[in-house]
Amino acid sequence: MASMLNVLVIGAGEINFGSVEGPWNHTLRLERILGPRLRVVGLIDVDETRATAALAPKLESESQATRAAWSACRLFATVADAALALSPEQIPQIAVVGAPPFARGGDVPGRDLEQQLVSAFPGCALFVEKPVSSGPEDVCWRVAKVLEDSRAIVGVGYMLRYLKAVQMMKKIITENSLVVMGTNARYVMAYEYARKPAWWDKTRSGGPIVEQATHFCDLSRYFGGNVVLPSVVAHVVQHSESPGQLSAKRFDEDAIPEENRLPRLTSATWKYTGGAVGSLTHVIALHGTTYDTEFEVYADGYHFKLVDPYSTPKLYIRRPGTAELETHIFTDDDPFHTELATFIDVVDGRRPSGDIMSSYADAIRTYELTWAIRRAGERSAVGYT
Repeated sequence: MASMLNVLVIGAGEINFGSVEGPWNHTLRLERILGPRLRVVGLIDVDETRATAALAPKLESESQATRAAWSACRLFATVADAALALSPEQIPQIAVVGAPPFARGGDVPGRDLEQQLVSAFPGCALFVEKPVSSGPEDVCWRVAKVLEDSRAIVGVGYMLRYLKAVQMMKKIITENSLVVMGTNARYVMAYEYARKPAWWDKTRSGGPIVEQATHFCDLSRYFGGNVVLPSVVAHVVQHSESPGQLSAKRFDEDAIPEENRLPRLTSATWKYTGGAVGSLTHVIALHGTTYDTEFEVYADGYHFKLVDPYSTPKLYIRRPGTAELETHIFTDDDPFHTELATFIDVVDGRRPSGDIMSSYADAIRTYELTWAIRRAGERSAVGYT
C-alpha cells in the first residue's frame, strides 16, 4: 500500500464539510480517494465551536476508515499554532484551503493564508478554494509570485473544468480545429436556503458574481480565452427596485446596510482577446434548492449547450449538416472527486503538474473578470438612480 498522506484542513465550513445547498464536501472526497492512506493531522478554524462540531461526526462515523483517518486530528486556531504543535511525522503534504476568501489571497496579516502555509510547511501542496481572494487583484499577483517562488504544487477549485461534458466539448473543438465565436453563461440561483447574512453582504462575500458566478466566468475563459477587461459592460437589478423584491428570504436583510446588499440580476457582456464575445446572466430568483444553470459555446457549424453541470450534466451538440441535436447525459460524474484525485496524483508524482486544470495565476484572471463585471454593474446602477 502507498504511504500515508498527511492532510491539513483549513476551514470548518461548508465547502470542506458539506451542506444541504449543494454537492460540495472536500473531506468526504478525500476519504473516498485516499481511503486508509488519509491521515488528517489538523483542522484550522478560528471558531473552535464550529471546528468541534465539524470534527465530531468524523470521529463518530460508522465507517472505521473515516474514524481512523480523523483520529489524530487536532484543532488549531491558526497556521502558526499548527506549525508549533505538529511533530515531524505529522507535517502535512497537502493543505486544503477552504477558509473564507477574505482570509486568503493577500499579503497582510489576517489575509495571507497561502504565505503562512508555504512558510510554515515548505513543500506542502496547496489546494485552494475559489475565488482566490476578496481583496485587490494586484495583491493576488504578488501572492502568485510567492507561491511560484516556493515551488509548491498549487491548484484552485474550479471543478467544472473537470466535468466529462466539458472535456468532451474541448476535445471536439480541438479535433475540428474550431475557433470559438462566443460563450453564453446563465446561472439562476435558488436562494431560499441561503441564510448566511455574510453571503448577502457584498463587502463580506464579494457579491454574487465574485463569489458564485465565478465558476461560469471561469468556464467562459476556459473556452473563450483571456478577456479584454475594459470591454466589460454590465447592468443590474438592484435590491431596491421593484423587480428585485424577494418573497422567500429566510433571514433579516434589514441588518445589512442598503449599499452592501446584493443585486438580484446581473447581465454582462465582454470581448475576448481572440475576438470572440462572452455573456453572462446571473439571477437570484428561484425558491427551493434546485438551481437552473446553462453554458453555451458557439463556433462555425457548432453549438454546444451544457445544462445542469452541478447535478446531472447534459450536453447537447449541434454539428454541421444537421439540425438534430446529439444528447449526452452524464449520470455518474463527480468533478469535485476528479479535481481532488487529479491533484493528489500530481502530489504523488503519478501525473504531471500540467494536469491540474486551474493554476493560481489562471484563477486570478477569472477573479479579475468577476470584479470587472461587478464594478461595471455598480457603475451602471449609479447611472440609473
